[in-house]
Amino acid sequence: MTKFESEIKTIYRDSATIFNKLSDLSNLEQIKDQIPQDKLKDVEFDSDSLRFSVDPVGKIGLRIIEREPHKTIKFKSEKAPIDFFVWIQLKEVGENDTKLKITLQAELNIFIKGMVSKPLQEAVNKLADMISSFPF
Repeated sequence: MTKFESEIKTIYRDSATIFNKLSDLSNLEQIKDQIPQDKLKDVEFDSDSLRFSVDPVGKIGLRIIEREPHKTIKFKSEKAPIDFFVWIQLKEVGENDTKLKITLQAELNIFIKGMVSKPLQEAVNKLADMISSFPF
């Protein structure tokens, strides 16, 4: 498995507020217009899953498979050409001071790894940026 980790971001809220907002994916409605349409198309979500289209791959999804209150939300890919997992990790370090890190772990063969490593690293960093600017 190949691992990609975002930069650590600071969110000036308590971890419970952040976790409660992020662990229900239907809250993405508030930021749907911020999702870059040139990267992700046909974005759909409910409380436990997110589906979108990516060129040239097509429609893929993410489903929440585990929630550890105020600390971690784990996702698994669905209908993707490669299996991957995403973790949103939260660590409260002070009052209204929570650190956020996104980790993506994927099963990549040597040929695909060379092609997708840079875009996947950029994706986890952009996701961390987007989440850290979310209106909690």
